[in-house]
Amino acid sequence: MMVPVRCFTCGKVIGEHWEEFKARAASKEGDEDPAAVLDDLGLDRHCCRRMFVSHQDLVDVVSPYQ
Repeated sequence: MMVPVRCFTCGKVIGEHWEEFKARAASKEGDEDPAAVLDDLGLDRHCCRRMFVSHQDLVDVVSPYQ
């Protein structure tokens, strides 16, 4: 599933940061710490950080069952 557009708890717009977070946290070159990436993106609240850290991409898993 796609990452939500807004944080469930505080309502801050977070969906626009997902692609950059995913690319920077998974890059083999820089080995950036996910916490440092979230700090750099301006996601300081625990609830917003939870949305990114706990998200799983399930589109490939769910799509055959449509």
